[in-house]
Amino acid sequence: MNEWLSYGSMLTSSFLSATLLPGSSEALLVGLVVAERVSVSALVVFAALGNTLGGLTNIVIGRFIPLKNQGRWHGTAAEWLRRLGPAALLFSWLPIIGDLLCVVAGWLRFPWLPMVVFLAVGKTLRYIVLAAATLQGMEWWH
Repeated sequence: MNEWLSYGSMLTSSFLSATLLPGSSEALLVGLVVAERVSVSALVVFAALGNTLGGLTNIVIGRFIPLKNQGRWHGTAAEWLRRLGPAALLFSWLPIIGDLLCVVAGWLRFPWLPMVVFLAVGKTLRYIVLAAATLQGMEWWH
């Protein structure tokens, strides 16, 4: 597989995985790391970038939701997120819950800079850990 095609696939897959659309960026990352044809650090950068952009897409979607109270669970979720603030986005890598965290953070109109920083850190750490575990597994296996 062409080097830039690998990076483009990683970027696209990680973007789709961060939105409400289905994606499997973790499987692609592991497969590309195991193939040993491209830079692992570059793969992590492209994966983190795509996943962060996908999370930002969910935040923007949340900004379009009116601020009116939607019911009891909205109040509970909003209060919990207000207490944690943008730091809650460190958990944006979690399946399903992470997408909802991003949407609710946008709905609550958290400030942009802290949202982007915490979102990027959470998403990046996920791919660093996954790539490191894959490399460690390959080392152990051989």
